[in-house]
Amino acid sequence: MTQAQAPGRDEATVSGIRQLDGVWRWVPRLATLALTLFTIDYLFNLRLINLVTQVESQFFYMVVALMLPLVFLLWPMNRLAARNHLPWYDIVLFFASAVICGFFVYNAEQVLDRGWEYAAPSYAVVMSFLFWVTVVEAIRRAGGLPIATIVGLASLYPIFADVVPGPIQGFPSSPEQTAIYLAMSREGIMGIPLQAFANLVIGFLLFGVALQKTGGGKFFINLAFALLGHVRGGPAKVAVFSSGLMGSMSGSVITNVMTTGVMSIPAMRRVGFGKSHAAGVEACASTGGVLMPPVMGATAFIMAAFLNIPYGTIALAAVVPSVLYFLGLFIQIDAYAARHDLKGLPAEELPSLRDTLKEGWYFIFVFALLIWMLFFLRQEATAPFYATALLLAINQVLPYQRWCWQDVKDFLSDAGKLFAELIAILAGVGLLVGALSVTGLSGTIANDLIYLAGGNTLVLLLMGALTSFILGIGMTVTAAYIFLAVALAPALVNGGGMNPLAVHLFILYWGMLSFITPPVALGAFAAATIAGARAMETGFQAMRLGSVIYFIPFLFVLNPALIFQGSWDEILVVILQALAGVVLIAGAMQGWLLGIGRLTAGGLLQWPMRIALILGGLLLAIPGGGPVPLSNLQLSLISAVLIIPAIAVASLTQRHDLGSTANDQSLAS
Repeated sequence: MTQAQAPGRDEATVSGIRQLDGVWRWVPRLATLALTLFTIDYLFNLRLINLVTQVESQFFYMVVALMLPLVFLLWPMNRLAARNHLPWYDIVLFFASAVICGFFVYNAEQVLDRGWEYAAPSYAVVMSFLFWVTVVEAIRRAGGLPIATIVGLASLYPIFADVVPGPIQGFPSSPEQTAIYLAMSREGIMGIPLQAFANLVIGFLLFGVALQKTGGGKFFINLAFALLGHVRGGPAKVAVFSSGLMGSMSGSVITNVMTTGVMSIPAMRRVGFGKSHAAGVEACASTGGVLMPPVMGATAFIMAAFLNIPYGTIALAAVVPSVLYFLGLFIQIDAYAARHDLKGLPAEELPSLRDTLKEGWYFIFVFALLIWMLFFLRQEATAPFYATALLLAINQVLPYQRWCWQDVKDFLSDAGKLFAELIAILAGVGLLVGALSVTGLSGTIANDLIYLAGGNTLVLLLMGALTSFILGIGMTVTAAYIFLAVALAPALVNGGGMNPLAVHLFILYWGMLSFITPPVALGAFAAATIAGARAMETGFQAMRLGSVIYFIPFLFVLNPALIFQGSWDEILVVILQALAGVVLIAGAMQGWLLGIGRLTAGGLLQWPMRIALILGGLLLAIPGGGPVPLSNLQLSLISAVLIIPAIAVASLTQRHDLGSTANDQSLAS
């Protein structure tokens, strides 16, 4: 294999984005450039563009005004519309939405000084209604009909809050009061999600796009092939390594699959992996990549705003759960390769490690700078701008990936598409959160959930997991998280007495599971199209390979020591138990255990052995005490009763199988 080309795919075929031409191509580019300059001026407190960055809410409105109108240029009215034609009505909607958003930018100080969110002049009420409708249509185009339907109906809820049945009854508002509250309060469109985007997310998205456009994707894929391509089942392990890094950059499961999958899936097929198995590996790796520090998806930054803690704290808390997930995936891949005797790629077909590091060392250096600024200097807002500036400077000095003028234009265009999509979704979810807030339902729904669970914390957790998963099917992960952070998290924190950070991570993890779980499994289905595999078969393979992710959230929510919330001795014990449990479960799932070998040699005995190892590993990993009725010692003893006999039987059957094989070979000779 020669040096891998940076993989990619026409974005229009993946997300339905319209390809602009002529002067319209420059609109997203100029809007992105303006947003970047305004954000730098605001976050670094330069005060060079005081026109819109002096008042905080005015800056937030400006962010929306620059990005929301782009949705009407970039996303057609429906999926059947032409992707290369910009109709007149979308041009009208673009200018109309720009005027509507511009009205709030211009009047931001008036909104604050005169309390328009409670009593606004008639013309401001009209503009609020128009803003409301504009946001719903924007989220329909960028996020899809299901989330637009949920947001649209929920935003109407305050008008009818007094006539809905019992548990979801709230204080009603008039249509006018609802409109101005949603448009102008800090609990509506301009709420925590959009504030987090303006304060934190913009810089990290710019960094991710710059990293990919300067060859970061190519470097990490080549590095993965150079390190792991030659080992047993090497291409699948490459997928885990490269997708983990790429997903951390892009923050999108589908984008990650389409980027790394075009390289890793064909390579896996070459060494003997089945179509659905190869696609399942890629789907699982890409899903885990979005949960991988230091740069997680946009949801993590919104979580930091909700919890009012530094982003670095969330990234640090996510380290052990993501390591456990990737360890489980890695062990399953290794076990599958061992059982089926799958080799790696020949050394002459792999990129040189020396040449790869020579050309791309600065990507590691820039990541190190970012981590240092995040965890030691605590400069979450400004760190990605410094990292991006350093990355671009080094990139232009070295001869390998220098940008030309076209690269600059592509960078601005791609960033603009990301910004527009996220703004539409976050503004739409702001409508939903605002509707819960204005009716008072956000304060009572937690008590209703606790009542439904009968005060049982484990039942409440199971309800939360199921709700997160279902919402993850119909919404984006970010939208599902925001809704549950308002509605469900308070019930778990206040009613269940759980750690707030652990609860919010629990919701995030379960919202991600829809990407690898049938019947939806969007990540698995995307990988199946690349592999030419059956979609549902790939979904079930992904579900099996990523099986550890279904219980990891329960581990850290039941004992926050797993996310570094506790004493160091407790943290160490819990991590070691979780690691051992994951190794046992992953090995038993594939029928091959480290240090033992095949578990399938025992014939009919293999299933009792494998089930005992899975249950024993699960009991070993689960922390005792708290909501769990057994202590840590009791759980460990029960797990030992299951694990030790299973390992003993596996060892005996393995020796017997090896002895039989040796006898057969001697007789044959």
